[in-house]
Amino acid sequence: MFPESDHIREIENVGMGLSTGRDETVVKSWLRCLEQHQLDPAQSCEAFIVPEHQLREHRQQSEELIRIARSGLERLFHQVAGQNYVLLLSDRQGVTVEFLGDPLFDNNLRKAGLYLGSEWSEWRAGTCAVGACLETGEALTIHQDDHFDNTHTPLSCTAAPIYDMRGSLCAVLDISLLSSPILKTSQNLALHLVNATARRIELANLMAQTRHEWVLRFARSPEFLDVDPEAAISIDPSGRIIGMTHGGAKLLARSAGLGWRDPGLLLGQPVSRFFDMDIESLPDLTRSRPTQERVVFARDGNALFVHAIEPNIRSRRPLLREQIPSPLRRLGGDAPEIVNLQAKAAKLARTSLPILIQGETGTGKEYLARAIHDGSGLKGRFVAVNCAAIPEHLIESELFGYAPGAFTGASAKGRKGLIEQADGGTLFLDEIGDMPYALQSRLLRVLAEQEVLPVGSSDPRPVKIRIVSASHRLLPEAVREGRFREDLYYRLNAATITLPALRDRPDFDWVLDRLLARHAADGEALEVSEAVRVALKAHRWPGNIREIDNVIAVAAALSDSDCIDIGDLPEELALKCDRDEVGAALRQMLIACDWNVSRAARRLGVDRSTVHRRMKRHGVFQPH
Repeated sequence: MFPESDHIREIENVGMGLSTGRDETVVKSWLRCLEQHQLDPAQSCEAFIVPEHQLREHRQQSEELIRIARSGLERLFHQVAGQNYVLLLSDRQGVTVEFLGDPLFDNNLRKAGLYLGSEWSEWRAGTCAVGACLETGEALTIHQDDHFDNTHTPLSCTAAPIYDMRGSLCAVLDISLLSSPILKTSQNLALHLVNATARRIELANLMAQTRHEWVLRFARSPEFLDVDPEAAISIDPSGRIIGMTHGGAKLLARSAGLGWRDPGLLLGQPVSRFFDMDIESLPDLTRSRPTQERVVFARDGNALFVHAIEPNIRSRRPLLREQIPSPLRRLGGDAPEIVNLQAKAAKLARTSLPILIQGETGTGKEYLARAIHDGSGLKGRFVAVNCAAIPEHLIESELFGYAPGAFTGASAKGRKGLIEQADGGTLFLDEIGDMPYALQSRLLRVLAEQEVLPVGSSDPRPVKIRIVSASHRLLPEAVREGRFREDLYYRLNAATITLPALRDRPDFDWVLDRLLARHAADGEALEVSEAVRVALKAHRWPGNIREIDNVIAVAAALSDSDCIDIGDLPEELALKCDRDEVGAALRQMLIACDWNVSRAARRLGVDRSTVHRRMKRHGVFQPH
């Protein structure tokens, strides 16, 4: 092991561009520490353990991952039992959220940072396995004096990334020793084991999240296909890729000649783009056929053995309306179509999947997004951003924030952007189709890297956000026209919820009654005449709920009673009703009253002569 002065001198030499015998991964990390993180190799960075309340937050946010990973961690720990290894599971911020080690060495492990709550991000700890793995996205070993900080040079640490099913790096699995043999190659077996465990954790996560969809598992050898597959992908009923392990992402990318670091190019694509098969081929690739016969060819010509796992549809149980979170129940009546939409939103709310809400202007997309957040259990804020309302020259600083003095007029203290304000919660991007094209790539990076770079800063800040976006535009058309990035579209469009237009809602009466209750005077009930109700149903409502809400507000203010009549409606709508819709409404009322004019007049709240006058005006006559 190098003396401290030699170690510092070598790092300084690397900073001056001189060559060294270190791995390229180590050299690049040292340079990041010097140039990007501004760390001093002569200044010791003791191991940092986050405060207890922060650790609780990190563990809560990683609760599902910890649950899925635990059996894999325990299996790996048993494999290396007696060799003094410590296992760390770190989240995207480099904080250790799960730990397995010999309790006899607790004090030594805590001091060395090999302990629950230790933070191993590169900007804080310098070159280390967890930090370098988070930076590169690759499995690696940082052995002894590969570490940037001299206090960590006794350690030998090997780490592998864990990716979520959307292709984002979400955690790191690290296996470390307080002291180890001099040769770095002594950790080759550790590298193999940690890679294999990360692969199994990703597979377990994919299987858990897509048990109701087709899953394809791949191996180059038939003997290992069912026991230890190398890669896996999940497919929706239309045959498009909706999830993948890291090995699956690399397999897809290699097949189509794409880069695996851009999962937006892979997700949402038909499986036939990557393999000589489609959704109809999958039943022939199940265990009903011998393993040796389940062969497919990737588009790059490589042959692979495949195990297709059918969707577990038998375990699906529809949510009862009472089981739907109340924030979502409050958005609609009990019509089956509306309840099904609420149930879909409730199921998606409990996942971390990005959701795209489509619907005409005024259909209530922001209300639905907020209800999804309220039903998600997330502890952070709901932050709404109207991408069409923020001036283009301000949207970058509004979204990403800015460093102190980043531009003329900037606050001396800087400002936290809307994305960072949503950390731990939900970021709602309304009218996402209107986001300037140049900013779409920056947003894509935030989603992929889970970090935000304020304007005028070189220091990225980690963020963990749930994305819900909305648009009244058809984004696929914008993609085809080159106005919207295809990779961003697939990143945002993991799941789509389409809100019906008001004119198509089967619970129109429920919506109307809720608006009447909202605009009623204190302690009084507000109603509409039957003619108004029928006329409102016949209107096209291009502004949807927002438009009818304004109409009821005006009518409630103008009405001299607790029952709104045609004359109380805004002038434009009243005239339109007189011209087009009142005739239809009047005919429906007369039919309901068996063409008894006196009865119809009483229900309409007018006298008989008014009904006769309207019948004549609109050409409504009783059929003979």
